[in-house]
Amino acid sequence: MNKTKTALIGDREINNFCKPYIIAEIGANHNGSMKLAKKLIRQAKKAGADSAKFQSWSKKNLFSKSIYEKNKTLEKQLDEWSLDYTQLTELKKTCEKEKIDFSCTPISKQDVDFFVDKLNVKFIKIASMDLNNIPFLEHVASKNKPIILSTGLGSYDEIKEAVNVITKRNSSLILLHCVSIYPPKINHINLNNIDMLREKFELPVGFSDHFPDETFSLAAVAKGACVIERHFTLDKKMDGWDHSISSDLEGMKNLVRKSKLINRSLGSYNRIVYEDDKKQRELMRRSVVAARNIKKGESIRRKDLTFKRPGTGIPLDKIDSLIGKKSNKDIIKGSLIEWADVQK
Repeated sequence: MNKTKTALIGDREINNFCKPYIIAEIGANHNGSMKLAKKLIRQAKKAGADSAKFQSWSKKNLFSKSIYEKNKTLEKQLDEWSLDYTQLTELKKTCEKEKIDFSCTPISKQDVDFFVDKLNVKFIKIASMDLNNIPFLEHVASKNKPIILSTGLGSYDEIKEAVNVITKRNSSLILLHCVSIYPPKINHINLNNIDMLREKFELPVGFSDHFPDETFSLAAVAKGACVIERHFTLDKKMDGWDHSISSDLEGMKNLVRKSKLINRSLGSYNRIVYEDDKKQRELMRRSVVAARNIKKGESIRRKDLTFKRPGTGIPLDKIDSLIGKKSNKDIIKGSLIEWADVQK
């Protein structure tokens, strides 16, 4: 069933239908507070997430001057909520202490160099806004680190071009189906795109979720998503950009726990009948039962038979072989008919 390439995050294999790698996207939910950022890391670890992820944007590298002239509040927020390299280094150390993977979405080539060459991150996450940023994709791919690429905002042709650009240089690529609306309309989530991306590109495919609760992340796991990325907060009512569409501690715990259960439940593509199934089959299936008293020497007719539990006698699909045979003994109405009860 799984013919795709396998990606590695550290020593962990990531492929379709594997136990999902859960990214707690802290993003800007630290609101500029290192104390809060570190607490979010600890809580993400407590919830069972595999990675605590940040973003490296700043006022200088995200918007042009004209945007700030129209929106001073945005400019102020970016000033207050951005993290510099010293802070990100400190947060990586916190992640190492808590034994959770540190990750951060780069916005510039300089960020990529810093995260790979200085912090030695396990993977690079590319935001969907850079899906068509070919020079940037080429630079990330050249670093020979596993790449997770969000596909939100992208057409099929744009995704195809991005995949081609990256895989010419780097084969360790994971795609994330993503709807970059916060929150998305339910009928726009299109989880079937997970199947499409998997089939078209033969790559591991996950899901970046911006819905207010974990419903569709869990549905994505049932479709074999190998990575789940969800925004993470301590309080969904906190002021800030993404808190309302984030998972809180209990929500993330729920996502991690149920993701594991769902993944285990997927089982095998091949049909398997377990010993417990066989025992249950004997209890639940029907066998051939005498519908009337049948005397020794009588020929058995179809109307002489009925079908009742348990399934330990002659199975229903063998009744044609029974019709017309003579009984070897008196058979009591309501009793199971055995092959020994009739002539060969």
